[in-house]
Amino acid sequence: MSAENSPKAIIAALLANLGIAVTKFMAWLLTGSSSMLAETIHSLADSGNQLLLLVGGKRSQRPATENHPFGFGRERYIYAFIVSIVLFTVGGLFALYEAYHKFHELQLHGAESSELLEGKGWVAVVVLLIAIVLESLSFRTAISESNKVRGQASWKRFIRTSKSPELPVVLLEDFAALLGLVFALFGVSLALITNNGYWDVLGTVAIGVLLVVVAIILAIETKSLLLGESAGPEHRRLIEDNLLAPEGNVSEVLNLRTLHVGPDEILVAAKIAVAPTESAQVITDTIDAAEARIRSAVPEAKYIFIEPDIKRSADFGAEAPSH
Repeated sequence: MSAENSPKAIIAALLANLGIAVTKFMAWLLTGSSSMLAETIHSLADSGNQLLLLVGGKRSQRPATENHPFGFGRERYIYAFIVSIVLFTVGGLFALYEAYHKFHELQLHGAESSELLEGKGWVAVVVLLIAIVLESLSFRTAISESNKVRGQASWKRFIRTSKSPELPVVLLEDFAALLGLVFALFGVSLALITNNGYWDVLGTVAIGVLLVVVAIILAIETKSLLLGESAGPEHRRLIEDNLLAPEGNVSEVLNLRTLHVGPDEILVAAKIAVAPTESAQVITDTIDAAEARIRSAVPEAKYIFIEPDIKRSADFGAEAPSH
């Protein structure tokens, strides 16, 4: 299991969200706050998402079969995409529905009719402050684990270019959870201060919009991975450099294609130009040596297919005839 698929950040987020969800649920029962209910469902959705990531990581390690000769590495992408769907529907859309429901209720009975304003609102404030502390600890773990593989890349670039979905998903979920808690605290606090339940509704709307936006970002990124992304620029450069190594018999790389068949598995297909020779053994040795160099430089290159050819000036580099 790669560093980017380390379950530490996922497990930390799962434990934090389960504990927070129970606490928020009890607070909602006492206060009736729509923000607390939205945050309860948000934490439950996040807990389910972390379980999905763990299941996806486990299933992706199954050995290749005749029907799936390149293994099951992409299962991690599939489960990450399911996470975005769960976050959008169970988290975002439910929060927006709850905001609408509570808004309609307040319109019928008045802004001061919210259960939150009936003397137990302080419970929601205390729970939210505790939840912010716990969520911050989970977020810190996700940041620490991400820093082990992020290198010098910015956070935006890390999330956009990471081939392993787990850490970007946990990072975005934890960030959304923290921001959602702040929105909930804002709505609940102002509702208590002003004795106006509409602030609680506003906090719920903000949570819903936040989760929908994060879910869309996750869906876009994981969709790209599902469609198939090439190896990163550094890996492509290493592959080409090792194909053209001085000790090899390759004069030029005519064509190079790479594809991530899983977060830690790259398929390499290359067409190379070799010197004219009558010896199949020389060509075979050239290809075998090139494959060995690539695997040594890029361990993720699990599947390598190299086609030899002889570069002909009539086919390559010749000027197109004028018309």
